[in-house]
Amino acid sequence: MNVYFADMHIHIGRDKYGKPVKITGAKSLTLTNILMESSRNKGIDMIGVIDCHAPAVQEEIKSLIDNGEASELPEGGIRFERVTLILGSEIEIYDENCLGPIHVLVYLPTLSSMEAISKWLSTRMKNITLSSQRYYGSAKQLQYKVKELGGLFIPAHVFTPFKSLYGKGVRCSLGEVLDPDLIDGIELGLSSDTQMADQLSELHRYTFVTNSDAHSLPKIAREYQEVVMQNPTFKEFNWALHRVDGRQIKRNFGMNPLLGKYHMTVCSNCFEQVTTDITKCPKCGSTKIIKGVSDRIEELKNTDKQEVERPDYLYQVPLEYLPTLGPKTFQKLLNAFGTEMEVIHHTPYQNLIEVVPEKLANSIIQMREGKLPIKAGGGGKYGSIGPS
Repeated sequence: MNVYFADMHIHIGRDKYGKPVKITGAKSLTLTNILMESSRNKGIDMIGVIDCHAPAVQEEIKSLIDNGEASELPEGGIRFERVTLILGSEIEIYDENCLGPIHVLVYLPTLSSMEAISKWLSTRMKNITLSSQRYYGSAKQLQYKVKELGGLFIPAHVFTPFKSLYGKGVRCSLGEVLDPDLIDGIELGLSSDTQMADQLSELHRYTFVTNSDAHSLPKIAREYQEVVMQNPTFKEFNWALHRVDGRQIKRNFGMNPLLGKYHMTVCSNCFEQVTTDITKCPKCGSTKIIKGVSDRIEELKNTDKQEVERPDYLYQVPLEYLPTLGPKTFQKLLNAFGTEMEVIHHTPYQNLIEVVPEKLANSIIQMREGKLPIKAGGGGKYGSIGPS
């Protein structure tokens, strides 16, 4: 079967005490709401949440299981309605080998194994209740512990300028910090795609995953992957990452890199696009220049050859990016066609114009076909749909 696996990198909204917080203008970003949104509105089969190390989140999972709303799967993962939860944690590494902090994602098959790594991390972190906390230990020690517990280890948003492997974490190679043999996949991040990442030959051995790093319910499934597996379980996904017995990533769905927050090198004060040799913005005079992913990859690239066979990487733009599509229209589309994925990729034009104005229907089709103009993002500001 083909499984849609989205957002292996989604945060739960939490305060400094680890309790859920309200997101302005949206439902609270709790684990339960994430699972309901994924199952009922997004049309995906698996979702990863990287706050599952937090005791409060684990208690919420146990409550769902005790109430009969969720169940642990024999091959790993938690089943809720039509979606499987993969238990994850995002961790910040900054050991003696790092040039700057690096974020990594770890995933565990069972609640007990996640509790075990939480206990281990609690003696190596200042606050286990929060996301993306600094881990005091070596990167390789963390890799060894994850593997001891049967987990997956994936460097996160590897090209973004801040807190990533290639952004500022290493000079040029992941082997400076990590054991290359204990990496299960590479998360690309919003500002790069398969073709860009494959310009680094050391990445050819790894499966690429596309995830949203979502911080709100609407951004769930902004990026995702279609995976060939027998059932939506942790074990099957592990096999897909390592291409075992026909399991594999079939297609990656991601935003056009131009829409990412860090694609271009810009002045972070006025967002003027500049070249990497500029130290002072010619427009506003600021010295706050943020190097873009495209320029960083250009520095690191060591091959132009497509030496590895990759799944198709299909650009998609979430409906919320369309400037004329508001919450009420979005809900009308969901009521008519079921899920956002169905609207973005499959609903025919003639069906769309029965529900929304012709101009908006045309925009959805143009977006699907990659014909809408994009203004590139950079310096922490997303790109946008519209004139450049």
